[in-house]
Amino acid sequence: MRKPVYLDYAATTPVDPAVADQMADCLTRDGRFANPASRSHLYGWQAEEAVERARLQVAELINAEGREVIWTSGATEADNLALKGVMQAAGSGHLVVSAIEHKAVLDTAGWLEQQGFDVTRVKPDQSGRVAVEQVARALREDTRLVSVMHVNNEVGTVNDVAAIGALCREQGVLFHVDAVQSVGRLPIDVAAMQIDLLALSAHKMYGPKGIGALYIRRGLTPRPQAQIHGGGHEQGYRSGTLATHQCVGMGAAAELARQHLECEPARVAELRDRLWDGIRDLPGVQLNGHPTARACGHLNVGFAGQDGEALMLALRELAVATGSACTSASMEPSFVLRAMGVPDALAHASLRFSLGRYTTEEEIEFAIGHIRQVVTSLSQAAV
Repeated sequence: MRKPVYLDYAATTPVDPAVADQMADCLTRDGRFANPASRSHLYGWQAEEAVERARLQVAELINAEGREVIWTSGATEADNLALKGVMQAAGSGHLVVSAIEHKAVLDTAGWLEQQGFDVTRVKPDQSGRVAVEQVARALREDTRLVSVMHVNNEVGTVNDVAAIGALCREQGVLFHVDAVQSVGRLPIDVAAMQIDLLALSAHKMYGPKGIGALYIRRGLTPRPQAQIHGGGHEQGYRSGTLATHQCVGMGAAAELARQHLECEPARVAELRDRLWDGIRDLPGVQLNGHPTARACGHLNVGFAGQDGEALMLALRELAVATGSACTSASMEPSFVLRAMGVPDALAHASLRFSLGRYTTEEEIEFAIGHIRQVVTSLSQAAV
């Protein structure tokens, strides 16, 4: 049986074989299996060395120092640590987030609101971009933190985080960025972009699930409060025994991402544009998101006049999504598309195609033919 063509790289990526090989070396008795916090014997030293090398690999990808990278269980935990940690350390004040952040940020902001903090949600424009002017208007004297994602996970629109970072630094406000969808796809320099906190996830860049990191700028004030307490690991920010194999996997994935950054995004973008060119002339088809300021692998398409559920079921030869994997169980239209002003009917009939490292020209040609056949067939049936 032929497997569907995988076009859901924004939800997760397969682990690169080179990454899996390095992870396997940290699992069995003959490898670096020990607790990296066990500093009284050789086994622990070897595991600690592997973890610290991986930390440096992640740091190099974003132009940070190794000690500024804190291991977490994923980007959701990293976002929680950033937002809760800073606001709780401040004790009171105002938080600014964009209205189309990942739920890891929006739900955390909602929780903080319930605890008595003030939250402002900045709306994007029709392309999904959050303008620096909008953020500037939202700032108050008691604003402690601004959180704006680098790349939107549903439509792929790229925000000018460097401009927002400059604004926040000038105003003395901390700046957090969810970079889950941009790392490995766009260059990231936390120093040049004036970012104070940055959330990363391994499984979006061909590493394993269950591991992520939070960049915390050295000397940050206030120092974020820990959300997980125990042995005081990770400079007291995040207690818990480190999973050596997962840290090593994320480090290896970061190293590969850095090596591929010059060529891979351009190749993926070319395939994405080929897919769009192959279906854009279909009746009622429109692009959701910014036409140019978009991450290389994202293509969010609205099929006006189509029933979204019927369209998804008919496209059984493709593995695609209606939006974020974290909200796919909801029957509500995408809150991201709604915030961009997309009508509910079109939002219901919108699909996210996302390409990646292993997408081939042959798969794109097959996808174009399949989409055209299905959309034409459904349109004829509706007449």
